[in-house]
Amino acid sequence: MSLARRHVVLGVSGGIACYKSCFLARRLTEAGATVDVVLTAAAAEFVRPVTFEALSGRPVLSSLWERGRALAHIDLAKDPDLVIVAPATANILARAAMGMADDLLTALLLARADRPVLAAPAMNDAMYANPATTANIKALAARGWHFIGPDIGALAEGPSERPGRMSEPDAIFAAAERLLAGNPANSKWSGKRVVVTAGPTREHLDPVRVITNPSSGRMGYALAEAARARGADVVLVTGPTELAPPAGLATTRVETTEEMQHALESLIPNADALIMSAAPADYRPKTHAAKKRPRTAGPLTVELEATPDILGSLERRKGMVVVGFALETGNGLAHARSKMQNKALDYVILNDATEPGAGFEVTTNRVTILGRNGKQVDLPLLSKRDVADRILDVVEEAL
Repeated sequence: MSLARRHVVLGVSGGIACYKSCFLARRLTEAGATVDVVLTAAAAEFVRPVTFEALSGRPVLSSLWERGRALAHIDLAKDPDLVIVAPATANILARAAMGMADDLLTALLLARADRPVLAAPAMNDAMYANPATTANIKALAARGWHFIGPDIGALAEGPSERPGRMSEPDAIFAAAERLLAGNPANSKWSGKRVVVTAGPTREHLDPVRVITNPSSGRMGYALAEAARARGADVVLVTGPTELAPPAGLATTRVETTEEMQHALESLIPNADALIMSAAPADYRPKTHAAKKRPRTAGPLTVELEATPDILGSLERRKGMVVVGFALETGNGLAHARSKMQNKALDYVILNDATEPGAGFEVTTNRVTILGRNGKQVDLPLLSKRDVADRILDVVEEAL
């Protein structure tokens, strides 16, 4: 389901939004895709080819006349899983709609008549509203092109209350994932209401000091994105992290374990699945100081009390699939199975906090998936997005 091992061509045409395409190229590459960037001559006036070469790790293509690449437009039309045009300027949309093939990008688009193309329009708002542009987009959509945006927001010339601004790279990335996932309507996740939790929680000692843990939230965010790519209606409940919420995903931010519990209580009655990948704090100070306590006040003794047991206390909708996580440092299988039994979970995802490359503050993970039916799946060390897809593959059985 993910972009790993997929081949994507990123066509970049000449507009100020070219700078956003750099972030998109990096995001696609980090997701494991092979990314070939095709740069128009106008785009190269905004961003030099070496920038995209550094981000994609591959040579940038820009001309029909490059020595040894006489048929590059044919090869690029046949091989990739997806072509993304971002930004898709009024000029490139017009030329593509007319069937022109006077540079490498338009030639490959013309040769790719029966393959998916995702375009992210970006232009002045008046140009986007022009009937000519509207007709060009309608013509391309009729030929099977997919479009995302444009958005309303600041343009190069200043603020605007009309569409014209290119969609953000994360939103384009998510749209690409959905296209490559096939037809989400045929997925078992399609239309399912899924709640995913992510990140740590914080329990305050005073207004500036907290008890927390090093959870980055990456595993939960990856699960939310993966479920959304399969067609699920996803709500992400996240504690404090440095991650930007996935574009277009309903997100509820919380700080404390109790706040996370209350958020889930309001969401669970309508949920088909809960994936509890957050790492809520298990303890909180019994008292909370109203003012910062200075260090000069001397030694400090803090009495702690248990925070709410979220999974143990939630009233669940009948038939709802519940997935918990068990981050352990020893006797992992025994503890995970006990957690699954005591909290009536359908699945537990076990990982070892002491293992290099797994656990907190890394981009990879190694997990064991345990099911109430006795199923056990041991995964190798993978990116957290790949782990998310493997988890959803298994959990899908319960849907």
